[in-house]
Amino acid sequence: MAVFARVAESGSLSRAGRELKLSQPSVSRIISALEARLGATLLLRTTRSVSLTDAGALYLERAKYLLAEMEEAEQATRGADSLHGVIRLAAPVLYGARAVIPALAPFLAQHPELRVEMIMSDARQNLITDGVDVALRIGVGPLEDSTFGSRRLARVARLVVASPAYLAANGRPATPAELARHDCILQHGLFGRESWRFSHNQTVTAVDVSARLWINSAPGVLAAAVAGLGIALATRVMAGEELRSGQLEQLLGAYQLDPAEVYAVFPAGPRPSSKVRAIVDHLAASLDVP
Repeated sequence: MAVFARVAESGSLSRAGRELKLSQPSVSRIISALEARLGATLLLRTTRSVSLTDAGALYLERAKYLLAEMEEAEQATRGADSLHGVIRLAAPVLYGARAVIPALAPFLAQHPELRVEMIMSDARQNLITDGVDVALRIGVGPLEDSTFGSRRLARVARLVVASPAYLAANGRPATPAELARHDCILQHGLFGRESWRFSHNQTVTAVDVSARLWINSAPGVLAAAVAGLGIALATRVMAGEELRSGQLEQLLGAYQLDPAEVYAVFPAGPRPSSKVRAIVDHLAASLDVP
């Protein structure tokens, strides 16, 4: 049942086999035996793809529920201190490296039978097909993936930053309005908005910025800002090292940007598994720092 669920979610016998440490022929034999036992075809298989039949879709819905219940029953028998297995955790690259990974050490020490597989990417994963147990999402405004279960973990301040070299060559903006004449760096997806919204003394100002450079990852945006290619938005967590070392400087400190919020998103609905609840509880306690 677990093998079938992973094949159905990933859409691939070979991918499911790699994740479950089984050969593709073994996966195929397991699925065939399950279909023979049920007397129904669950998957339509071609050389390039795997898709669910109507019977397979119905069985997958029930199977996922039963597998979750089995895991809960096993965990209840072992006790709260014996979580085991694998947690597939997805996180943005820079936030994952600078905030999440340091927070994992005490969690893993507390649960020696657990293994965490991190997927670090600034692209949004498909939680179902990528087999992700929990993903961290960072953004401003309404949370996407609203059909999944979610929990807010942290709120992080956003800053306007630039390198001393850029400021020496182009001047330091004194107000948000002056950003319109500067080169700015934008990131696809995360904070990639060409209108930056500031508040000051209960007055809100929106500034349309001009971006000569678009980058699809936060490390790239940060590297471009350090290299003097323009002014960028960053969170204090992401740019903390560069600000402390003087590679970047904060601009417009009297003006506030809307904070970014960090959410844990999980595909199993509002009641995730014990191991997912455990890591989400830990991250909620560890990440919500000034």
